[in-house]
Amino acid sequence: MSFEEIFSPALAPYAMLALVAFAPSEIWRVLAVLVARGLSEGSEFVTWVQSVATALLTGVVATTVLTPSGALAQLPLWIRLGALAIGLAAYGLSRRSVLAAIITGVATVSGAAWFYGL
Repeated sequence: MSFEEIFSPALAPYAMLALVAFAPSEIWRVLAVLVARGLSEGSEFVTWVQSVATALLTGVVATTVLTPSGALAQLPLWIRLGALAIGLAAYGLSRRSVLAAIITGVATVSGAAWFYGL
């Protein structure tokens, strides 16, 4: 099954946004769990891995919001920043769940795109 068969072509950019925003962080988290089984949670290596994961996710989100391409570029900056703020609120309210933040932010952007007819 191809990507286009699963998602309509109109939703493909938003699905890719979720994948690109979520995957870099989760790869580092999985590697940290596998490598750090014997390490204490406060060890320098585990802290470094968490810092790298956070930096990667922050960079991807900032780039996506501030310099978007494709259909996302057609949405005004204030909508993209609003979706970011809503995603950050979801992150805080869900006990720091990155997945909840990304799903909420993408749903907000998708709803705004639908409202604007994009």
